[in-house]
Amino acid sequence: MSTDVNNESFFAEFADDYFAECEEHLEILRRDILALEDFVDRPQIERSLLEELFRSFHSLKGMSGMIGVREAEQLAHEMESYLRALREKQVTLNQAGMDALITGTKMLDQVITARRTQAQTPDITDIVAQINAVLPDSEPVEKSTNVTSASATKPLASLNLKPEEIAQLVAALHPGKKAWQFEFAPVSGLAERGINVSKIRERLQLLGQLIHAAPRITSTGGITFDFLLASDADESIFAEWKNDGVTYTHYSQESNIETVVKTHISKEEAIPPPPVVTPPPTVTAAPSNVVRVDLARLDELMQMVGELVISRARLEDHLNKLEANVPAKQLRTLRETNLALERQLRDLREGVMRVRLVPISEIFRRMQFVARDVARESNKKVTVELRGQETEIDKFVVERMMDPLLHLVRNAVSHGLEAESERVAQGKSPEGKLALRATTAGEIVVIEIEDDGRGVDLEGISSKARKLGLIDGDAIDINTALDIICSPGFSTREQADLTSGRGVGMAVVKNTVQELGGLLTLESKVRESTRFTIYLPLTLAIADALIVTVSKQTFAVPQSSVREVLEVHSSNITIFESNEIITYRGSVLPLLRLTSLFKLPESSNSRFYVIVVGTGLSAVGVAVDQIIAQQEIVVRPLTDPLVKVKGISGATELGDGRVVLIINTTELAISN
Repeated sequence: MSTDVNNESFFAEFADDYFAECEEHLEILRRDILALEDFVDRPQIERSLLEELFRSFHSLKGMSGMIGVREAEQLAHEMESYLRALREKQVTLNQAGMDALITGTKMLDQVITARRTQAQTPDITDIVAQINAVLPDSEPVEKSTNVTSASATKPLASLNLKPEEIAQLVAALHPGKKAWQFEFAPVSGLAERGINVSKIRERLQLLGQLIHAAPRITSTGGITFDFLLASDADESIFAEWKNDGVTYTHYSQESNIETVVKTHISKEEAIPPPPVVTPPPTVTAAPSNVVRVDLARLDELMQMVGELVISRARLEDHLNKLEANVPAKQLRTLRETNLALERQLRDLREGVMRVRLVPISEIFRRMQFVARDVARESNKKVTVELRGQETEIDKFVVERMMDPLLHLVRNAVSHGLEAESERVAQGKSPEGKLALRATTAGEIVVIEIEDDGRGVDLEGISSKARKLGLIDGDAIDINTALDIICSPGFSTREQADLTSGRGVGMAVVKNTVQELGGLLTLESKVRESTRFTIYLPLTLAIADALIVTVSKQTFAVPQSSVREVLEVHSSNITIFESNEIITYRGSVLPLLRLTSLFKLPESSNSRFYVIVVGTGLSAVGVAVDQIIAQQEIVVRPLTDPLVKVKGISGATELGDGRVVLIINTTELAISN
């Protein structure tokens, strides 16, 4: 069996960590490459920016080589070479170099994504040639994918330490401490004994300050991990690890440390020598307090919490049935225990939900890079404004919304924003503006994508829709326009290009939002702006709800969108243009009857309850006969188009075993 196959099999256990770290580095690259664009054709580039880009590409190169993603390793190496040329002032950053970095980073992302999804790896030949074209003639282009290799313990000066690692090393080596380099070569026999890279790292962290840890590929194609440790531990401890695949070397402070500092300063030019200061108190390195957890495990945990919520609801239902047969004192004790269980379950639920929440900046910053890339392809200029990046949302929702937001951003730049000459002719700034905003309203997350472009062409959409047989009439409103552009296969473009025109993107956007229990709306002003707004639940699994009845049918109303509950007499209802309204806090509130929406028999009761949902102009009163209870529910979304009903977002099971439908209050409020 080949060495590559052995490496592939052995490091399969590190794949999740690899992909997670790749995403962190790619996020840094997208951010910093956008910042780097400000230095095109300028004589000086911010040194720290180049260093951070260089480190991220270098890390991606090393990790990809370890896992065996050769295309990613080569791409990262080529771009690292270009950044080195920029750092050493062998070339000046021009637009061609900027384009090569952007295109190379996109391709790097695609290669890593292909590996993660087990899809076919894209061809990188053209991208590599594009990067090589901007390298100086003297820059050697390495074709071998084994970028770093060694067969024996490397000199300390060749460990490629980062500036901060050198500073840590010098500060840590006060009298009594020594610098030790360790090498660990993992093999299957050691793994069977529980000896792996994580175990070796833990051992070293217990004995001193771990300065440096990195994998490398040896000349034979194997994998070795290098560690640099500052420790006052006795050498006899390390000698006992000989049978665990560990070798070590001691470096004296007087010679080798001085050499590595001088060598690194010479290579990095602008890195100042570490300041001579009084050594800080010894701090023993502790294991990382961050644990990466597979999302599927969190899904399982949330599902178990949901089952506990249903079980507690059943317990409460049984307690209600036993009320007449149990002595009052015992019943009170049981109810107190049940309430304590409810509080503890709520704390558990909120704790699990917090673990699942991630800032929406995780996708917002990527959209900034996408917008810049589409603008470059379309010969347009765009400024991207990001607001509410700290807004947190369920990780699953973030993953599902990546493609819809990607399409909306690409559409905004390619369809919405005018060409520079057209904008100037209309008295606008030649640079288009794209805003991505996020905020929370209760347990609803609101995401807005707005551009200051040409607006929605209702006449053009209407004309194309009539040709396709989607509508019969002439004039359409903005809501009808949204339904049309979200129809599969609909596009106002006659020919598709690289950015849009195939008529599938908006259908995917709307379907994904609906599958997540959300709502998509559209607002537009001709020649001024277009704004898509997405309303999504903060989390999908468990929610507080009011259990209500309408014509002897039971429904659940999510409490997150409930503003107030009113008791209303039928005499307080006013009819205006065939619509029922009531007076609410000095303003008019539209009344929505679920009996009309779901074709249920009308109630004969003169008094009923009105649940006020929504905000501002979108507020609406939902009429119900009774409010039975307030309780936690486990949300089961209805995503099948065959059972999808307007005004219904899902179903839940009550404590008595009944399955009831969940009202989509967000959809009702906005559509009414």
